[in-house]
Amino acid sequence: MTLIGEAVFSRFLSSMKEERVYASKILTGPMPKFEGDKQAFIEDIEKALYASKIISYAQGYSLMQAAAKTYDWNLNYGGIALLWRGGCIIRSVFLSKIKEAFDKNPQLCNLLLDTFFKEKVETSQSGWRRVVSQAALNGIPVPALSSALSYYDGYRSERLSANLLQAQRDYFGAHTYERIDKERGEFFHTNWTGQGGFTHSSEYQV
Repeated sequence: MTLIGEAVFSRFLSSMKEERVYASKILTGPMPKFEGDKQAFIEDIEKALYASKIISYAQGYSLMQAAAKTYDWNLNYGGIALLWRGGCIIRSVFLSKIKEAFDKNPQLCNLLLDTFFKEKVETSQSGWRRVVSQAALNGIPVPALSSALSYYDGYRSERLSANLLQAQRDYFGAHTYERIDKERGEFFHTNWTGQGGFTHSSEYQV
């Protein structure tokens, strides 16, 4: 729930008004300065917001699916979307598209894999990336937009840099790791420093 969590964290940071005022007099960063087509950039911002909203729903539905699996709930995901549209502050126009997505595929594991939402994110992502990039270059925090983009890039990646963590854990704790050139379920331990032994994760002898 990276995007939804980041939205909450940003509110906490925003509430620290006096501390931020003090920090602003000490910490430095780039002065915001935009050079380019402002109208085109406004359109990019619209695309960034739209794509990020899709990510927020994708994460929200992932949470509901995880809860349903844990607690053995039988949730009507399409019906939930219509429920929001009828009596809630969440009234996005594409809520009906969420219902259509689950009507087409009740086993849909992520909204991003539905044709409609996939196409909308793909057509928005160039502007989305430009907005996040410009915000970073100008020192303007956009935690929800950037977190949403990071989730999208992580979700579409077959391999992630986090895979390296298992090797790091093996280095300091002999927790073992799997290798991409071997079958899943086969574990290895490496004597990384030349001073340790070949062990299992349950013991470590030096």
